[in-house]
Amino acid sequence: MKLTKQELQEEQEILDAFEANQLDSINDLETTRQKHQQAAANTFKKDARLNIRISSRTLRALQKMALQEGIPYQTMIAGVLYKFAEGQLVSSDN
Repeated sequence: MKLTKQELQEEQEILDAFEANQLDSINDLETTRQKHQQAAANTFKKDARLNIRISSRTLRALQKMALQEGIPYQTMIAGVLYKFAEGQLVSSDN
């Protein structure tokens, strides 16, 4: 998926900080990693099922986009719905 202007700016800030040696190492990497993995698992837990009807044209377009991204189309659709629900979906007009 295409990154938003804000995401590109954040990526550049991280890269700049890395190149300037301004990033600090984490003292307890394994504990921090486990904490973040658990948070991610809780956030993306798939505990509900959704069945929808869409046009075959829309489905083909979504499948094509997912193929270009190299991910399963169901995963891509779930990600789009998640971003929309979280208010993170940005119009391409911006």
